[in-house]
Amino acid sequence: MPEIVSTFRKSSYSDQQGDCVEVARTFDQGRAVRDSKNTTGPVLAFGLAPWRAFLSGLAAEARG
Repeated sequence: MPEIVSTFRKSSYSDQQGDCVEVARTFDQGRAVRDSKNTTGPVLAFGLAPWRAFLSGLAAEARG
């Protein structure tokens, strides 16, 4: 797991129903993602390239 170098923040993609994820920056410029309802639970880590690909996929899906 890469070192987390920022605080976790609620993702702008989270909904108002409480289905939320939090995102933090990692030392290698990637991102760490966790469930906001389980802050001591597992964390998914993404390197920079996979994180950018994930965001590009979300943007493409939003555009239809």
